[in-house]
Amino acid sequence: MNIKAYTIKGCSSCKILKELFERAQVEYDDVLLGKNISKEQFKNLYPSVVTFPFVVIDEQEIGGLVETAKLFLEKGLVSTRK
Repeated sequence: MNIKAYTIKGCSSCKILKELFERAQVEYDDVLLGKNISKEQFKNLYPSVVTFPFVVIDEQEIGGLVETAKLFLEKGLVSTRK
């Protein structure tokens, strides 16, 4: 899987998303808005996105933390058990 996680500094949901990736033991590219990509570049790529984090897997737009967690549950990458 080629995972890109678009995040912003100080975002609590972004931190939880990264924990989800660690729990699933998947590699991902953390693309920090303002450092790795400008706001303008991001808006050109994904004009309808207004919240962070935002996840793209294998060029498919997944969505935010909730959508990514649901997908990982469906694929068996994580479980609801600790």
